[in-house]
Amino acid sequence: MANQKPKKTTKKSSTKSELKTTKKENSNLSMAKTTKSTTNEASLQGFFARKCDRNENVLTIFKSKRIWGALLGELIGTMLISMLLLTLGVQQPLYFVLAALCIYVTVVGLSGANLNPLITAGMMATRRMSAIRGILYMLAQVMGAWIGLIIVNAFLQNSAGAETVDLPMMSEMTGEVFFSVALVELLGALVLGFFYARSLIFAKKSPLTFGFIMASGLTLVFIFGIVIAQSFFAYVEPTFIFNPAVALMYQIIPTTADNIGELFGLIGLVLSAYVLIPVLGGIIGFWISDVATKLSAGGYFCNDSLCDSMEEVVEVDVEE
Repeated sequence: MANQKPKKTTKKSSTKSELKTTKKENSNLSMAKTTKSTTNEASLQGFFARKCDRNENVLTIFKSKRIWGALLGELIGTMLISMLLLTLGVQQPLYFVLAALCIYVTVVGLSGANLNPLITAGMMATRRMSAIRGILYMLAQVMGAWIGLIIVNAFLQNSAGAETVDLPMMSEMTGEVFFSVALVELLGALVLGFFYARSLIFAKKSPLTFGFIMASGLTLVFIFGIVIAQSFFAYVEPTFIFNPAVALMYQIIPTTADNIGELFGLIGLVLSAYVLIPVLGGIIGFWISDVATKLSAGGYFCNDSLCDSMEEVVEVDVEE
């Protein structure tokens, strides 16, 4: 018993292990804070970053054959949309939704199926599309709507057996109805822009889902426009269209007035209500969609790496 060796204490080793654990936890906390700040910076940079091809400009865009297919898709798609709106009008949205669904699903593989200048303006404003591509898309959309008007006019002339027929027209624009029409157009364009921005994630993966979302959005804004126009403003005739390219085909620009000043004033009111304000609404809709995406860190559609990093940050914040 006298020769028995005393037992060694483990205080020193346990102290070292505790220090290592503390250093590791501090390191993890600092890394988490760094990840959080980096994520916030990346989120802000991503919001303002250009999301389209950086090298696409007026000198390079025509080198790709795909641009011609895209422009043809916009022209044909807008032509069909124009023919639908010029014949069915906005009073029968349930018929329109089925036809629009087919058009969107068919054209989305060619150009992304903008089919509306306010959508293209939203794409350009949020840097999803280059300026030169956006301008070409808008020109193709206006030309497609014009061709649609020519075809509808030919059908009307053949059915009426006359050389001239009365083409569809929007209600006369005056200063008294300007704000009500502009408000409906703004809100409807905002909803369309938001729907399109949210449905872009399905454009390549599921064109049918993309088309259904956009057709549903069109139905929603048309029903919304009908209810607002008839219930609050007592309008019987159509006063909205939510598509600047098609609106121009409705002969919205006046040609007669008491004097030249009044004529230019009416033209300014019409273009503001049916062109400028819907374009502004579309841009706001895209912007709201992007803000909501950033605030939710992608929501249910964020990629795995972003979701994982955000979950780690949330866990660390809860522990603190």
